[in-house]
Amino acid sequence: MIYAFLTGFILGFSLILVIGAQNSFVLRQGLIGRHVFIVALFCALSDALLIIIGVAGISIFLNNYIDLVSDWLFGISAIWLVGYGLLRLRDAVIGKSALIAENSSTNGLASTLSFLAVVTFANPHVYLDTVVLIGSVSQQFSGNTKLAYLLGASIASFVFFFSLSYGAKLLAPIMKRPSAWRILDGLIALTMFIIAVKLAYSGNWL
Repeated sequence: MIYAFLTGFILGFSLILVIGAQNSFVLRQGLIGRHVFIVALFCALSDALLIIIGVAGISIFLNNYIDLVSDWLFGISAIWLVGYGLLRLRDAVIGKSALIAENSSTNGLASTLSFLAVVTFANPHVYLDTVVLIGSVSQQFSGNTKLAYLLGASIASFVFFFSLSYGAKLLAPIMKRPSAWRILDGLIALTMFIIAVKLAYSGNWL
């Protein structure tokens, strides 16, 4: 149970940390102190919904075929994670990452949520990460352990977005430094590689 929860939490947290428009917008809202709670809640609930769809949807879709395709599913997921890890490792070496808050006028709640919905649901990577990847990795678990995995991945979203929103003023000066992102990208790469090895082993690829 604990292993499944931690796997979901670490994988979910690592995937969210990738720099994007959504994270930059959440950081900006935290810096200006506008709609902080609503913005964090919207992002966390959106992620959790997509994660539930991924875990439950893939489970139903593959219910009768999981024994036949599980090895391939684990292998493909492992390769996918290695690819993510290599991208993060590249950024760690190059050191080009930086999380910069957007400079734009303060908007009302409706326009803020409208923009947030676009940068969240119009991004194809969010579906690849939550529905496909997290959903696929969940297939190594069953019953209560799968539920623990789902909870871990969902809670990671709440921890990340609320930490980013309310810790923005503390995080911004640090995360604008390329050296800080080098360390973070390196840790994310290591995490991806470790989970990939475990999946490859579960799928009899190692």
